[in-house]
Amino acid sequence: MSEIKLDLSNCQLQRILNLQERKKTLSHSFFLKIEKFPNSEVTGPEERRGEEMGAKSKSEKFSAEFVMGGTAAIVSKSAAAPIERVKLLLQNQGEMIKRGQLKTPYTGVRDCFKRVFREEGLFSFWRGNQANIIRYFPTQAFNFAFKGYFKGLFGCSKEKDGYIKWFTANVASGSAAGATTSLFLYHLDYARTRLGTDARECPINGQHQFRGLFDVYRKTLSSDGILGLYRGFGVSIMGISLYRGMYFGIYDTMKPIILVGSFEGNFFASFLLGWSITTVSGVCAYPFDTLRRRMMLTSGNPVKYRNSMHAFHEIIRLEGFQALYRGVTANMLAGVAGAGVLAGYDQVHRIAVRYGYVLEPRQNTMK
Repeated sequence: MSEIKLDLSNCQLQRILNLQERKKTLSHSFFLKIEKFPNSEVTGPEERRGEEMGAKSKSEKFSAEFVMGGTAAIVSKSAAAPIERVKLLLQNQGEMIKRGQLKTPYTGVRDCFKRVFREEGLFSFWRGNQANIIRYFPTQAFNFAFKGYFKGLFGCSKEKDGYIKWFTANVASGSAAGATTSLFLYHLDYARTRLGTDARECPINGQHQFRGLFDVYRKTLSSDGILGLYRGFGVSIMGISLYRGMYFGIYDTMKPIILVGSFEGNFFASFLLGWSITTVSGVCAYPFDTLRRRMMLTSGNPVKYRNSMHAFHEIIRLEGFQALYRGVTANMLAGVAGAGVLAGYDQVHRIAVRYGYVLEPRQNTMK
């Protein structure tokens, strides 16, 4: 048997393999030994064209996913904005009453809707929504940048390393990426909270405290400095870790039990499972969300919580444990509104794939 050495580009090699696949019977049999030279450089024009097309394809894929995801996020956040603002008002009404910005407590979701509409009008339900929309695009950019790094740092295989190690690495990488992203974008969440809880039912002058997004930054930096924009950041990271841990743990456990047989690949079954797990995880992590937002509202005020434990102790002492769960029903309703819009995203995704765009399915992430 004679041995012939050929220096082929990847494109030329692929042509040979395709030819062999089409013509199962050849006049001569041969063995193909492929060796990759570490210092070899791509010089062939076909190779360069292939790489350019691959880079263009990746760029188009990312751009399409970014635009479609951004559109879905804008529609989703805008659709859920009224119920999200009601959730913020219910959740933080104890702090608002202490500050003199609310006369009497809200009795529930319906009462909150009615009073806000009467005092501020219809469009006030979207107050602060612009911060939510602005936050999406840098969040995607940071997630794209940090995803690969933390995945390589914490990544494990379930088959190779076992479930416990894989699960721990999954939670650790998700929490690290979430914490890093929050480090850069937490101030937008702060601004959204301050605008959303800025009710006009104040017995002093009946006016909003903030005129808009930039006014929140101006007044907070003037009174508290940069730390005022990050009040509650520590307990926020704890909430993210708990949420992600429960989400991945429950989903990985329930998916092979529920999404089998006739439910395998069923859109509505997957939707209900994902929403149910998101709701359960969100309810368990909700007290952390309440603590961080209550701490946010103390920026600009002379009396502040020393830390999250002090906030927890004071809220329980003065308002009872149930205060940590005020607004949780509205939060669940907001999840339904957002999930309904994202279901429409999946339909657009299928149309895009039909016309040649190869996109990744949308992942469920924490708000």
